Amino acid sequence: MYAVIKTGGKQYRVVAGEKLKIEQIPAEVGAEITLDQILMLGEGEAVKIGAPLLVGAAVKATVLAHGRHDKIRIFKMRRRKHYQKHQGHRQNYTEIRIDAITASNAA
Repeated sequence: MYAVIKTGGKQYRVVAGEKLKIEQIPAEVGAEITLDQILMLGEGEAVKIGAPLLVGAAVKATVLAHGRHDKIRIFKMRRRKHYQKHQGHRQNYTEIRIDAITASNAA
């Protein structure tokens, strides 16, 4: 079984047992979290699609770590104007492990 979840303004296709890095969420390392914004559930040929979300479906996950991605370098330049601007950015993330995907019985 797989699910398409929405968190941090992005969508992820997840399977039980998978590890992934999502936008940072305020949770302690080792905490069990529930992601309830489920857009789609699939199991073989059977697919349930929400409009826009599936009611009653949830994904249980465990927070493994918090960290920061690699630095992205931003360089702006105007030719012939002697203008150069250097900037960098590191985005925070939360690494989670998907424990279980539960489907709703109502649909």
